[in-house]
Amino acid sequence: MHGIKTVGIIGAGQMGGGIAQVAALAGFKTIVYDAFPKSLARCKADHEKRIAREVEKAKLTQADADAARERLQYVASLEPFADCDIVIEAIVEDVKVKTALFTQLAEMFARIPGRQILATNTSSISITEIAASCNNIKGPSVPASEQIIGMHFFNPVPVMKLVEVIRGLATSDETTRRTIALAEAMGKTALAAHDRPGFVANRVLMPMINEAFYAWMEGVATPADIDGIMKLGCNFPMGPLNLADFIGLDTCVHIMDVLADGLNNDRYRACPLLKQLVTAGRLGVKSGRGVFEYAKK
Repeated sequence: MHGIKTVGIIGAGQMGGGIAQVAALAGFKTIVYDAFPKSLARCKADHEKRIAREVEKAKLTQADADAARERLQYVASLEPFADCDIVIEAIVEDVKVKTALFTQLAEMFARIPGRQILATNTSSISITEIAASCNNIKGPSVPASEQIIGMHFFNPVPVMKLVEVIRGLATSDETTRRTIALAEAMGKTALAAHDRPGFVANRVLMPMINEAFYAWMEGVATPADIDGIMKLGCNFPMGPLNLADFIGLDTCVHIMDVLADGLNNDRYRACPLLKQLVTAGRLGVKSGRGVFEYAKK
């Protein structure tokens, strides 16, 4: 078994908040931290709303909802994370920011004998690179790099069943086994991928999205028709351009850059039209307009 009782979540945005909700409903004490107090408050309000909605839909009893709320704790510092068996990072998709955070976490856990796991929800960044930033940290615990792993959830987390589990070069068998067991305890299906740029999901998905932008840019069809053809012809639940808006066009460009640099192949570079939309501030659903227009939240 995983031997995990307390889960720490760093990042209270859409992904982090979703992971925290799933963990609490699965019976884990869940500690949520965000560097921005407003994000933390918004996350707490979202949890209240979503859990109440599950009760209204009779998917959750009132007693279970109250118990899940009791298991959720929102904190303004990383100090309470010393009690966590696993910390799942869900912050900005930036390797420098992530490695700085993991170094800080590894230094904290190096002073605490135990088998804590440090997981990243990255969708494309190398687990080995993140772990390498902790190589020189010493302490009574096992080397941090053995405890670092990728745990890639999909959006929206409460709905999507998949967790892509990615072990770095130094990740131990025990860390991998416990992470898979945890994902399954959270009601997810854990599937393994090797630590290569984009892993599996984005390695396959992003070139398809990019090609849809090229088809639009080259006048092959309108965005609505491109999405309609892929939905009706390939049985996709959502067209690639609509999906890009949902992911965030800036996020798509970033992942494509990671793929192009990591695989040393410019065929993964973002379509000029996609980059132009990002430059114009049309980022998708989160900005109210990307390829399509949306009601602003």
